[in-house]
Amino acid sequence: MNFLAHIYLSGDDPFITLGNFMGDFVKGNQVNDYPEKVRLGITLHRAIDEYTDTHEVVLQSKKRLRSDYRHYSPVIVDVYYDHFLARYWADYHATPLPEYTNSFYDMIYNHTELLPERARRMFSYMSRDNWLLGYRQIQGIEQALAGMSRRTKFESGMERAGENLRSDYELFKSEFDLFFPDLISYTSTLRSSWE
Repeated sequence: MNFLAHIYLSGDDPFITLGNFMGDFVKGNQVNDYPEKVRLGITLHRAIDEYTDTHEVVLQSKKRLRSDYRHYSPVIVDVYYDHFLARYWADYHATPLPEYTNSFYDMIYNHTELLPERARRMFSYMSRDNWLLGYRQIQGIEQALAGMSRRTKFESGMERAGENLRSDYELFKSEFDLFFPDLISYTSTLRSSWE
């Protein structure tokens, strides 16, 4: 999953949310450098990624993109799924998305000293351009994918992936609708085991 889903799946604890948000920027045993709740968030991030990568419905979404985008198809599916979460946010959370994202940005601003340098740099762009809210529109997804494409080592073609979302919108949406409740249940159970 991409940023919005990771944040949403963290629950209400700001330090678990912080850890989940920065999970991609913390490698291996670096997790031990952080306070307990942040470590739990990083653990949650890794568990979400593993669960997502092996879920049969997500594999269907990736397969549809594989011939065009090869090993970048999982990244694209993650971004597509964030679009559906943002677009249908009211089905998942009572707080309107603009208010929710602003609260998240404020929380991160208050704890930037805990972010790895790369996460801090990325967050400055994210908050400035309000990526999380932008995910509601396909244009916002296209901008996110184009930005990712510019940062890849190899030719990815991700800047064109908005076309695939437009042409197979209902198929990807139906797969998200099947998958996301499973992921919510999985992460809720995992977080409950920590209480």
